[in-house]
Amino acid sequence: MTRALPGTVIDDLSRPFPLTPLGTAWEAVTDAVMGGTSSVRLARAVVAGRPALHLTGTVRLDNNGGFVQMALDLAPGGAAVDASACAGIDLLVHGNGERYGLHLRTAGLDRPWQSYRHEFTASPGWRPLRLPFAGFRPHRTTLPFDPGRLRRIGIVAIGRAFLADLALAELRFA
Repeated sequence: MTRALPGTVIDDLSRPFPLTPLGTAWEAVTDAVMGGTSSVRLARAVVAGRPALHLTGTVRLDNNGGFVQMALDLAPGGAAVDASACAGIDLLVHGNGERYGLHLRTAGLDRPWQSYRHEFTASPGWRPLRLPFAGFRPHRTTLPFDPGRLRRIGIVAIGRAFLADLALAELRFA
């Protein structure tokens, strides 16, 4: 199992899109996996003068839908990462003033709708954010959050109809 220390880079955009320094690749996911009609685009772009991952899309609630996301396995093959020495996740984001979620999945979760979630607002202009592990809340699971068994991270526009526009320039363990 890989061990992450504070400052360990998850993505610094140093690899060709969609690859990360972790040896994994970003993917765009929508509610179409469950019959929804939301649309998404994930690309590398320059946003407000900075290279970034740029998530854009339309979140629709039709057909029980309601999300778009950019998601990343934290280790090749979906293996777990031990981030128990870390306090949380640091990210540098630029957005349209909407609320988004950072969702974490651990090796203990076996259903796609289970996660640990932390909301944040992506304000216009580049802003550093720290999302402490203590602020993540379980969603559809009774298992306690275990940062020693992290498998996947998602940055998600979810839960209401709106236009998603979020750029990510840096992502690391805090």
